[in-house]
Amino acid sequence: MNGDARLAALRARAREWGDQFRAAALELDRDPDAVHRHLDLPGVRHLRTYGTPREYGGRPLRIGPYVFEGTGAVEHVVVLEELARGDAGLTLAAPGPSMSGVLVDKLADPAQRAEYYTRLVREPTWTCFALTEPGHGSDASAMETTLRPGADGRLVLTGRKRYVGNAARAQLAVVFARTGSGPLGVTAVLVDTGCAGWRAEPLDTLGLRGAQLGAVTFDDLRVEPERVLGRHLSPVRRGMWACIQVFHRLRPGVAALALGIAGAAHAYVVEQRPAARGAARDRIEELGRRIEATRSLVLRAAAEVDATGDGHLASAAKARACALAEEVTLAACELLAPAARAGHPLLDKLARDARGVEFMEGTRNIQHLNLFPALLSGRATG
Repeated sequence: MNGDARLAALRARAREWGDQFRAAALELDRDPDAVHRHLDLPGVRHLRTYGTPREYGGRPLRIGPYVFEGTGAVEHVVVLEELARGDAGLTLAAPGPSMSGVLVDKLADPAQRAEYYTRLVREPTWTCFALTEPGHGSDASAMETTLRPGADGRLVLTGRKRYVGNAARAQLAVVFARTGSGPLGVTAVLVDTGCAGWRAEPLDTLGLRGAQLGAVTFDDLRVEPERVLGRHLSPVRRGMWACIQVFHRLRPGVAALALGIAGAAHAYVVEQRPAARGAARDRIEELGRRIEATRSLVLRAAAEVDATGDGHLASAAKARACALAEEVTLAACELLAPAARAGHPLLDKLARDARGVEFMEGTRNIQHLNLFPALLSGRATG
């Protein structure tokens, strides 16, 4: 019961933050640079240092008798769902560790961790996670970006990445590159985007515009060897193994973003049609029940990641929540027809954003492939 009360307190606080995000949603959809006008929002300030260890200046969130360090997946999904109910775009646009922080936490040595987290605490700092490449997606076996020894003792980063969130804003980036052939020939490096050889340009997108997906080019970018993440670890425990572990931890969060979008669309319909009767009312209530059921799956997936690191339920939750976000936003448009999207700009935005989360951390077919071995072995039950 205490655990339920604890998460309820966190959800209530995050919902307050999400309500403030909603007021900025359409502005950020029109102009992604508007994020700079909302850095003082409590939810944005929370995301800025979310999960930063205390020894580097991180401050846990305190709500009544409860303390939240920001390191657990369950806490993360509760916060992300409620912020995404306000605006998924601003949630993704906020400065902070985001995806890169999970990898830094897993691979970085003490000096790297100190540099990374101290910078995040000192000032608003955007980060990005550069894995996906044009033409290859996140297929590590086809990765073309390389990290090679240079003549001056430094390493040389060359290649291209695409669909990287916050790439054009980022001051720090985690970049995956190939150092050799085979599965052990992939590594990650921490890059300061102010270095010569970094070029990032935002891409036009239909949804999640606040995240400002970008294309990045590395033109013989010089990297100090001590910025290679996991250099103190064996090759088996860095590179793509670490990336897979990051995906396991982050997928419940992406599911929570999708769930938040679905919840926002459902709440909007309830607000716009408070007197719905008959089939319309039945459909609205059914959508609400499906959101609640999917929330249970997302929380269960997050708890499994926290307990064991196993990601099969995370894949199930991500696939289910993304499908639900699409279904609920489409149903909301039908329930508010005719011309619902033209007459309801916020609903139009939610419908566009719902399609964007499908492509984060692996599309639905990839999640099904991840889930299948667990079903086959009997590890995925219920």
